Amino acid sequence: MFSSYLKTAFRHFTRHKATALINLIGLMIGLSSCLMISLYIRHELQFDGFEKNADRVARVIMTYQFDGGGPSNAGDFTSVRVASVFKRQFPEVENAVKMVRYERVISYSDKLINEKNVVFADSSFFSVFTFPLIAGQPQHALSAPHQVVLTQSASKRYFGTEDPMGKSIRIGADSVPYQVSGLAVDCPTNSQIRFDFLVSFSSLGLGKEYEESYWDANYTTYMLLKDRQSISRLQSKLPAFMEKEMQGQGATIHFYLEPFLRIHLHSPYAAFVPNNSAAYVYTLAAVALLILIIACFTYINLSTARSMERAREVGVRKAIGAARLQLIGQFLGESVSLSLLAFLCSLGLTIVLLPYFNQLTDRQLTWTSLFSAPFLCGSLIASVMIGLAAGFYPALILAGFQASSVFKGGVRGFARGQWLRQALIIFQFAISVFLIAATLVIRSQLHYVQHKQLGYDREQVLVLPFEQDFLPQLDLIKQQFKANPDVLSVSRCVRSPVEGGGGYNMRSAQMPENQQFAVFANPVDEDYIQTTGLKIIAGKNFQKQDIRDAEADDRKKRVYHFILNESAARQLGWSPQQAVGQKMFLDPSRSGIVSGVVRDYHFESLHVPIRPFVLFTEPRANELLIKLGARNLPQTLEDLQRQWKKLLPQRPFQYRFLDEDYNNLYHADMQLGRSMDVFAGIAMVLACLGLFGLSSFAAQQRMKEIGVRKVLGASTRNIIFVLSGGFIKMAVFAMLIAYPVVWWVMESWLNDFSYRITLDANPYLVAGLLLLWLVILTTSIEAVKAALANPIRHLRSE
Repeated sequence: MFSSYLKTAFRHFTRHKATALINLIGLMIGLSSCLMISLYIRHELQFDGFEKNADRVARVIMTYQFDGGGPSNAGDFTSVRVASVFKRQFPEVENAVKMVRYERVISYSDKLINEKNVVFADSSFFSVFTFPLIAGQPQHALSAPHQVVLTQSASKRYFGTEDPMGKSIRIGADSVPYQVSGLAVDCPTNSQIRFDFLVSFSSLGLGKEYEESYWDANYTTYMLLKDRQSISRLQSKLPAFMEKEMQGQGATIHFYLEPFLRIHLHSPYAAFVPNNSAAYVYTLAAVALLILIIACFTYINLSTARSMERAREVGVRKAIGAARLQLIGQFLGESVSLSLLAFLCSLGLTIVLLPYFNQLTDRQLTWTSLFSAPFLCGSLIASVMIGLAAGFYPALILAGFQASSVFKGGVRGFARGQWLRQALIIFQFAISVFLIAATLVIRSQLHYVQHKQLGYDREQVLVLPFEQDFLPQLDLIKQQFKANPDVLSVSRCVRSPVEGGGGYNMRSAQMPENQQFAVFANPVDEDYIQTTGLKIIAGKNFQKQDIRDAEADDRKKRVYHFILNESAARQLGWSPQQAVGQKMFLDPSRSGIVSGVVRDYHFESLHVPIRPFVLFTEPRANELLIKLGARNLPQTLEDLQRQWKKLLPQRPFQYRFLDEDYNNLYHADMQLGRSMDVFAGIAMVLACLGLFGLSSFAAQQRMKEIGVRKVLGASTRNIIFVLSGGFIKMAVFAMLIAYPVVWWVMESWLNDFSYRITLDANPYLVAGLLLLWLVILTTSIEAVKAALANPIRHLRSE
């Protein structure tokens, strides 16, 4: 019996090749999309899942506010004091580790590489986190200053196949060699903590004063707690403890414990890798489901539409004794067989497309994950369920034919179940309109983000990593670089305009000492304004003498100069003109004069409003900014590299452009935009594929009607309208359903931006017109063929 069913299914597929191929391609594309998105979702949901203690680890988030000041500042920063004090004071804390990541030049032999993942961490690192060592002892690997643990990849870059243990490398400008004390496996791609070099925290040489203050908050602290419940117990104790600790200091500090496993998808504060958004993951999951629904609906539509062609088969089977359940089993078996065949094809298609999907999502998913036992079993079960779901209604329709009615010609296949087919087509169209319109809105917002006036110039600005130890050579570097006519200006700073500033507090000289405002600030030099294109609206730029005033050996004699943005001046109670010449303090240790005020500019992403910001003249630097002309860019870069090697041979010439940093602020948004582009296109292709099959069958069913119309004088245009009219009406109805949903979803997404576009009718009109054009184009192919056919051939039997 089973072999007979298989033969029947095979004969049916071969007899109706076009229908079977449309169903197969639709299911294959839908399943391939789902497989790739499922791999991505699995990767994101299993982030840090390899950590044995993950459910007992929490990251410490710090918020602070000065008495009488404005809103509090918050972030994943703490001082070094937090780890030791919390471990000592609270029994819930089993262990703690403080960490910080820097960009450092690593040198060994003739190799000189600027490394971005150099992490300094306590010796407790391997007790808190699960990063196995291939060589070295976890308890001793970071226990002394100037020890470093390498990953396998880092070791291969510098030592090749040699054993690195016991060898020495140099890190940054430090003249003391660092001994390799351990070799670790490479960090997994789904880990929020990534490093190539893990350096002992004691190598930073921080003095005891750092252990006595909560204010030098430049480090990340993780706590390993006794059990899962300890997080809530410890959190309840922290407010009273910190209130006692901060008593009489004129400020309030709160610490919040962020569960380790929630950081990647739910935290606003990035870890050592950029966070993802749970909303983005869920959006991709919803898109995958919608695409699969479209593919299943195409199968249902084509199967029920072609039910008349199998009516005689059903009649004969029933006449010779086939039961209704047997027939249902037969047709469900065909559906499941086609689904499994599509699944096998989709595995191959997924392997081919996975590298492109990795580029789309910025991940490193591997095709071998497809064949892991849990994933493969889950995919097979899902494929069977899809086959059953897609084939259930057509099986009921086909098995429900009465043998007597079939042989009398009383079954009209295309009319049977017509209401369901129309509903499914409308739903397919609505999904397509939703995805197209949503894609257009996302693209419009991203275009707005990329072209909005930010208040500074990010075009043709080169960013070069720099070090504090190179400051004595800065004037010479500027002189040599500016000798090139295509170098317009050079500036040093701690952070570029895109990277914002560090957390400080400010007050005017008229304010009491215990009343201060939280503010972001950035140490810069006299060329920063010109290089970045900031607009001074009151006062003047920094002068060379202003920089010297802040360099006095005696800290009491140092005078700082400040340039405020409009928001900072406003918060201090000044207009831009009133602010010039005023005395103010940036933290208690920096007193000085306001030199000028710049127009507000976006030093953070457009998700957040502009906040108070201060530029000041402290002689510190992490980066050089170089403003270039538009001519001879490759030649200019070669000249800069040549000069750099002469002046700073101890550091490689590695650069990036400021607009690249800006685009990275919207990494997740751009990922969403690219993903929606691709999957909206897939949804449209699948919808048109099903529409083509239905329009083809509808044309075949109405060939006699078309023949009569042609004999009575109907033109080709009239016939195209007759065959396409029903589908156009369904497309219009689908638009009316999709538009309110698109508006609600996109308004919710746009509300996450403080600066955004206003939704207008354009995305809806474009999506609707595109759908109508595709419907007319798809249905017209078969309509034209039917209209051009000889009517005599189809009317001969009449």
